[in-house]
Amino acid sequence: MNNIKDDFFEKIYVPFIEAINKYELIKKGDKIAVCISGGKDSMLLAQLFKEYQKEASVKFDVEYIVMDPGYNEKNRKKIEDNLRLLDIPAVIFESDIFSAVEDIKKSPCYLCARMRRGCLYGKAKELGCNKIALGHHFDDVIETILMSVIYGAQIQTMMPKLYSNNFEGMELIRPLYLVREDAIKEWRDINKLEFILCACRFTERSENEENSSKRLEIKNLIKELKKNNPEVEKNIFNSVNNVHLDGIISYKKVIDN
Repeated sequence: MNNIKDDFFEKIYVPFIEAINKYELIKKGDKIAVCISGGKDSMLLAQLFKEYQKEASVKFDVEYIVMDPGYNEKNRKKIEDNLRLLDIPAVIFESDIFSAVEDIKKSPCYLCARMRRGCLYGKAKELGCNKIALGHHFDDVIETILMSVIYGAQIQTMMPKLYSNNFEGMELIRPLYLVREDAIKEWRDINKLEFILCACRFTERSENEENSSKRLEIKNLIKELKKNNPEVEKNIFNSVNNVHLDGIISYKKVIDN
């Protein structure tokens, strides 16, 4: 197994630390639930936390948690095998979310995501944690910006940290906020690792199969734009860090976490 700090220091470890410091994601005395879905991003996040906790000047505790929302036997085994391979001491707990959203016709993925996050908050709080860490990366952030504009008719993005309004004292953090997806894929491929992508009953597939979602459309759009403008990804990201309110017709505060 390649050492992240040796082989991916500049591409992964440095932006991981940069995000933690820039957005003040970890503070002394924190107990963080690192949430593992079974995909490449959250598995890498767990590996990074293992490395960082050894050397961090700020002392904090970590719990690694996996929620099984109703995986089939094959996907459950894949997750368990990867946890052993990467030596991640995760707590696995069950829920019936897949069954709960199985008959939902309108926006089942949105409902599923909200229910999963609620379950993760609940388990984290049960374990005495005050934060949950999710594996969203830089590309997730810029894709969300474009999806919000094109499909949601609004300007919005994923925040690097977010206080929960439904679970008192809980906070969500995204330490991979500045890590590029290509670097994560390179880490996966060099180590010959295989992960699940989306294991719900509607879209069960391996990580390398094609996904016809709107997010893929946005990924392809960004690739096309990048051909003429190599800075397009950075510009999309910076657009929500450089908002001129005098140039906005109206804005509103939305609470949705």
